[in-house]
Amino acid sequence: MKLSNYFILLALISICISACSSNDDDSIPDPDPVVTPNPDPIPDPDPEPNADYPLSDQTNSGNWQLIEAVSDEFEGTKLDENKWLIQGRNGVFQSNFKGRAPSQFSTENIRLEDGMLKLETRWEPDYNFNPTHDKNGDPYENITTAAIITKSEFVYGYLEIKSKAADAEITSSFWATGNNTEFDFFEMFGNHKQATKKEKEKELWWSIHDWSSAGGGKTTYTEHQDLGFRVADDFHVYGYDWSPDGVKIYIDGQLFRDVSKETINAYDDTTNGGGNGANENFVVTKPIKLWLDQETFPWHGVPDSLEDLEANSPAGKKTDGIVDFEVEYVRVWQKK
Repeated sequence: MKLSNYFILLALISICISACSSNDDDSIPDPDPVVTPNPDPIPDPDPEPNADYPLSDQTNSGNWQLIEAVSDEFEGTKLDENKWLIQGRNGVFQSNFKGRAPSQFSTENIRLEDGMLKLETRWEPDYNFNPTHDKNGDPYENITTAAIITKSEFVYGYLEIKSKAADAEITSSFWATGNNTEFDFFEMFGNHKQATKKEKEKELWWSIHDWSSAGGGKTTYTEHQDLGFRVADDFHVYGYDWSPDGVKIYIDGQLFRDVSKETINAYDDTTNGGGNGANENFVVTKPIKLWLDQETFPWHGVPDSLEDLEANSPAGKKTDGIVDFEVEYVRVWQKK
């Protein structure tokens, strides 16, 4: 073969190889990339409530605005005494109320712990009790409790508290006073020794009192409602929509009671041991201050020893002489 023909043959082979390679690339297109769709997010079965609004109105259809002066998350290490008055501080007792004998309020029975307020009832027979007696002639002895009161007052709004009652024969109470009225949102009893009163452990007891000259502190409306759970077993959210039209009560965000002003005024307070004459029963129409406290109610029984007070305390805490009323928060809103 001539040398020139040889080079021509090599050139033709090179052209063929190049063409085949190009055709192969064109004939086998890259497959479309596989796209894996993102799965739909799984909704949280128990989402954290929006603390900006009442639990019963998470969309804020009521146009609520938080009132900071009478609300508290209790997140610090010490109670905010610019916001709260500790009953008995510097020897001052609002309304001259030292506690319901035999218990007496102590300024030492308050602590902030685990992001909540804890009001303590203590078996404390060596405490320096006030030597006077209460209005019934009973002495203060053995048991100390605690009370705090807001320094600011308000009228009408949505009140909400998340709390767990003390598991003892002692009250855990959320109430209010002002302008000759008293509004008891609840007075709870965590435990009862009296077999005939075990239902008190599941009861929502709320009342209105008239402290004017006509009422003298007597009850003008009251209810005892079965909540269906022991108030000392767990935390629950108690909400109160208080308006000129009456009171709506919510338990864990669900409507529990809707009591109109007309219903309250129609209540036969005189027959039921209360009464303020011909005046309206719905007297809670003026500014009030909030209270959180614990008291002994002798007619329901009183702890008579450390062991009695601590009967339902958890293992390891049966000898410290302390039972707690625990409050995670108090929030008050008013309409904008």
